[in-house]
Amino acid sequence: MGEVIIRGMLSQDIDQIMNIERICFSLPWSKASFVNELKNELAYYQVAEESGKIAAYMGMWKIIDECHITNVAVLPEYRNKGIAGMLINKMIEICRCSEISAMTLEVRVSNEPAINLYKKYGFFAVGKRPKYYVKPVEDALIMWKKLP
Repeated sequence: MGEVIIRGMLSQDIDQIMNIERICFSLPWSKASFVNELKNELAYYQVAEESGKIAAYMGMWKIIDECHITNVAVLPEYRNKGIAGMLINKMIEICRCSEISAMTLEVRVSNEPAINLYKKYGFFAVGKRPKYYVKPVEDALIMWKKLP
């Protein structure tokens, strides 16, 4: 693996992001959704790029003094290489600079690798959202992280 650069998502990244969406999610977001997210002043999207290829991305919304992580996706061939952690660290840094005091997300209850990753970065489970996900139907674990 070459050098991975974490940077803000650009409109020219969207086609590669759509590919990641189709590979990683059973109900991928639309291209229009990402175009709109890049115009949203309260949305933050970061990508992990290696040699011009987008390997992963992460997004979040600022809601008053909290942020809600919308998506984290890593192409299968780039998993278990620390890239998701690099993205999470960048988002934590953005939150601290933006006077955000807490971060939250939902994750499939069966997604143990993701749950363990979030726990590693200080997220803790606070409850479940029954049948939050579809295709397949599954509960979501609600996780939070407080920022000092």
